[in-house]
Amino acid sequence: MTPIAACRSPDEHEQKMAALGYLNEAWAEARLDGIDGDCMAQACLFAAISEFVSTYGEDAAARFAEGLANRIHNGEFSIDLARQ
Repeated sequence: MTPIAACRSPDEHEQKMAALGYLNEAWAEARLDGIDGDCMAQACLFAAISEFVSTYGEDAAARFAEGLANRIHNGEFSIDLARQ
């Protein structure tokens, strides 16, 4: 189950979708400014994990990160791109 789908309430779902929209806009603007996608990805991951650590602590953030490999293998982060 994806983080967007795992929302506890409609309001939380709306907030996550809005946050994703802001991130997509920032990402697009950075790419227009010549920032490499890999650099953006690493910076975003650092910012996200830092937020988890400051909010939940190192142990909880580490437990969350331990589960990421399986979620990646299960395709939770894969995006089907429309091909023309």
